[in-house]
Amino acid sequence: MPPSLSSNQQVQQLANLELLARQVVEGFITGLHQSPFHGFSVEFAEHRLYNNGESVKNIDWKLMARTDRLYVKQFEEETNLRSYLLLDTSSSMNYPDKGLSKMQFSVYAIAALMYLFKKQRDAFGLCFFSDKVDWLSRARSTSNHLFYLFAELERMYLQPRAKSQTDIAGVLHHIAEDVHQRSMIILFSDMLENGMDEQKAEALFSALQHLKHNKHEIVIFNVADNQKELAFDFSNQPHHFIDLESGEELRAHPNQIRGTYLNSLNNWRHQLQLKCAQYHIDLIDANIHDGFDKVLKAYLIKRNKMA
Repeated sequence: MPPSLSSNQQVQQLANLELLARQVVEGFITGLHQSPFHGFSVEFAEHRLYNNGESVKNIDWKLMARTDRLYVKQFEEETNLRSYLLLDTSSSMNYPDKGLSKMQFSVYAIAALMYLFKKQRDAFGLCFFSDKVDWLSRARSTSNHLFYLFAELERMYLQPRAKSQTDIAGVLHHIAEDVHQRSMIILFSDMLENGMDEQKAEALFSALQHLKHNKHEIVIFNVADNQKELAFDFSNQPHHFIDLESGEELRAHPNQIRGTYLNSLNNWRHQLQLKCAQYHIDLIDANIHDGFDKVLKAYLIKRNKMA
């Protein structure tokens, strides 16, 4: 998938999320079978392994003759796992404005995950949030549900918000109270809030603890443009920086502010890493220029641990 797309190409590709998701997933699975991770369970919709003691009426005997293993034909209502995908739609996710943005990367990654969920008969729901929960679907495993969520992803992406801020803590508390059945909560966010101070950090950690207390499993994909946002790799000439969430502007030479910026950012990321390790939360760095295999592999690792 090309890293740089025109606006017309973006609209055209987003209109074909199903095709994109299928290409990403099938390419990933082909690579998975050729790698040391080939032992992961990537069970598709039509069959699942037979469990001792259950009825034999749905065993696929023809498949058994070919594979020497017992598989059961799986039906629409069967669900193995329930997942909710939470997408940060605040304005900072629209960076960078040229090429692949954090938002577009997250939309593609979520589409691929949902396609994989559908293949495995896992139920999945979708949530859009900024400083509150803006939209939340129920978790289902049907084809109609998948196409419905693809359409919602397209609609959301094509209506970006200006100066929209984030309240991740408030959103996670809402999800903890609203989602009653044990689920995998998968968060796509740059984990950046305007003025992330100690009080906001503690509020976020409290919300993560709330989810864990309610028996949910959590995976955070910390989405970033590593070169610009994490390494602050800008040429040393005057730049005009704009905070996409607050609108605050700063004109400066990157060398003048690089040290302060990186110290603040790295301190926050270190705090987040420590808390996630303490709460047994999977925190995955998702560089928008590295493709989607890392996202899918992290999900499979988590899923197999829960199996």
